[in-house]
Amino acid sequence: MVAHAHVVVPSCRARVDRDREQAPVSRGVAVVTGASGGLGRALVQALADDGYDVGLLARGRAGLEGAAADVRARGRRALEVPTDVASWDQVDAAAHQIENELGPIDVWINNAMTTVFATIVETGPEELRRATEVTYFGQVHGTMAALARMRARDRGTIISIGSALAYRGIPMQSAYCGSKFAVRGFMESLRCELIAEGSNIAVSQVHMPAMNTPQFGWCRAKTDTHPMPVPPIYQPERCAEAVMKVLHNGRRQKIYGVWNWMLVKLNQVMPGVGDHYMGRTGIDSQLTDIPIDADRPDDLEHPVDDDRDHGARGIFDDQVGGMLTWNFVTMLPSTMVGAGRAGAARLAEIARQRSPG
Repeated sequence: MVAHAHVVVPSCRARVDRDREQAPVSRGVAVVTGASGGLGRALVQALADDGYDVGLLARGRAGLEGAAADVRARGRRALEVPTDVASWDQVDAAAHQIENELGPIDVWINNAMTTVFATIVETGPEELRRATEVTYFGQVHGTMAALARMRARDRGTIISIGSALAYRGIPMQSAYCGSKFAVRGFMESLRCELIAEGSNIAVSQVHMPAMNTPQFGWCRAKTDTHPMPVPPIYQPERCAEAVMKVLHNGRRQKIYGVWNWMLVKLNQVMPGVGDHYMGRTGIDSQLTDIPIDADRPDDLEHPVDDDRDHGARGIFDDQVGGMLTWNFVTMLPSTMVGAGRAGAARLAEIARQRSPG
């Protein structure tokens, strides 16, 4: 009997130890806005893989249910809360519900966005207001809801999803660029205030490159053909990995993607060249040759994923691969020509401004 026990017990203990190693360590509770699709959906999956229970904020029913299923399939708890982040009352109520049902919020990631893909003269004031309410005030509301709970505990992490377009405005994207510029200023002010009060709450911004997400299929677009991200294009899962690294290392800011980083730095040194370059190339580089239905549904006022879960990715899988894709390489000659012409135009403009009379 003793010999039998000696054989069985270590075997059981080894199995228990192995199961513990395979199960993710519980890290606490994270909240993601815009969790139903795109980068938000990829973040939900990454957080669950990392051991977080996840509160899911978005408007679309099918997308929220799909995101919750992703979390539960990874062995973590999920709570989906239909929320329009443009409404402070809805965001605050969602945060209250998440803390009541999942526990104290440790991480809050502001990711929700919407936009109008059109020139400024084609964009109505109410359209611009709505896009700003979601993309800018959505981050403000999320941050304030997180702060209201984290400050009492003096701990937590707030991450803002930004973009290279928080530094460089481009044509057809005034609603999005304006909102992202505003978010960057708001988060920098917050970080200074937290430092002033000696807070242990961490604030980070991760500025994303062009991503293959469903937003180009459901944003309001006033174009004849389907809009697209400007290459090089990244998969949302790869960008979610960058956010997770920032979550773990506490970095204040990360500009993700080599081309993204170069665009930001070039704009800091020669913004006039950027103006001329984007004026010459920025519209065509954001349009495909795929015809678009002028009456297609969009997500500006109402979700488009109520009846169908769109997941994390868009329709540009064949153009993804970071910087050195074939499409990007073949585009480089025209890009360099465009940049050269933009630089020449800027120099000519400076010469005219400095000429007497």
